[in-house]
Amino acid sequence: MSDVDYDMYSVEINADPYPVYRRLREEAPIYHNDQHDFFAVSRFEDVEKGLLDAQTYISGKGAILEIIKADIDIPPGVIIFEDPPTHTIHRRLLSRAFTPRRVAELEPKIREFCAHSLDLLVGADGFDFIADFGAQMPMRVISMLLGIPESDQEAVRDHVDSSLRTKEGEPMRVSNDNFVTGEKFAEYVDWRVDHPSDDIMTELLNVEFVDETGATRKLTRTELLTYIEVLAGAGNETTTRLIGWMAKVLAEHPDQRADLVKDPSLIPAAIEEVLRFESPAPHVGRCVAGRDLVVRDVEVPEGSVMLFLLGSANRDDRKFPDGDTFDVHREVSRHLTFGNGIHLCMGSALARMEGRIALEELLVRIPEWDVDIENARLSPTSTVRGWETLPALLP
Repeated sequence: MSDVDYDMYSVEINADPYPVYRRLREEAPIYHNDQHDFFAVSRFEDVEKGLLDAQTYISGKGAILEIIKADIDIPPGVIIFEDPPTHTIHRRLLSRAFTPRRVAELEPKIREFCAHSLDLLVGADGFDFIADFGAQMPMRVISMLLGIPESDQEAVRDHVDSSLRTKEGEPMRVSNDNFVTGEKFAEYVDWRVDHPSDDIMTELLNVEFVDETGATRKLTRTELLTYIEVLAGAGNETTTRLIGWMAKVLAEHPDQRADLVKDPSLIPAAIEEVLRFESPAPHVGRCVAGRDLVVRDVEVPEGSVMLFLLGSANRDDRKFPDGDTFDVHREVSRHLTFGNGIHLCMGSALARMEGRIALEELLVRIPEWDVDIENARLSPTSTVRGWETLPALLP
């Protein structure tokens, strides 16, 4: 019997969860937390298998521990908290935002914005990787996709950020009254009705589809508002975390950073390694449905919450030899940062492109930096893990 304790709300553990993850993988690959009443699997094999089994591990009650426990009514359109057939229909609609054509068309705009932002920082005594760069570019990109005016983009980002923040070390407070409504975007939707454009908001306003009842219809206003809030949140939060981790990890590995400066063709692989090494979303939850389970000889009752520890799976030595070592020369076969199965992140290609362009443009202008870790601060949230402030120190 192992005495390992994994408290997902622990500030101390969140600062560096990897020693606990390693103990979980070796001593308690199926773990139960009595205080918060959840199960967790930590090995790559088990996490991958669970994410692929959408019939046993359902998303319809939420994918975050606090939401599943709150047992609230999930509004239609929160695609990450849906099961088939509704999920299949809604995913097909939302995937219009991330077609290869739409993503490719964004590349020159992303590069232009990154170049402009970084040009302002060249020669500065220092800057913040999050406030001055990481929180800016993803906001611009998803706003371009949705059709949010530039003058309102920071307010929209701050709204999305605030919805995910918690008090340090505490669970997210969830109720039917404060859940996703999309009302922040109502004004934009109403304006787009009379002023159509070539953006995803206009497309979703006009698309017709066959719903789960077999009826052909358009999205309701409530569905559309929810869609837009989900897209805005997903597009802002995790990519900002990726850029922060990219900056910190490469500061800690200056020899590998120098390799990237000498050979920029290594940058796509480096982004994959950052995603594996520091997963912006360290875990995802599911509700066990349909039957009691036995996982690695442990009984898991129907209705239990199962956490899939993505951050642990991505460092499992069984899948990634010497998994706690960062190596931009590693051939990352398949990490789980973007999930797997029917809920595989639709925006993964866009996030990878944003990370790649951000690093390419950064290294051209600022090939060396350090981070002021004493004044850096992790973001207080139980859903993603990353930096709220990350001051740069320049030579």
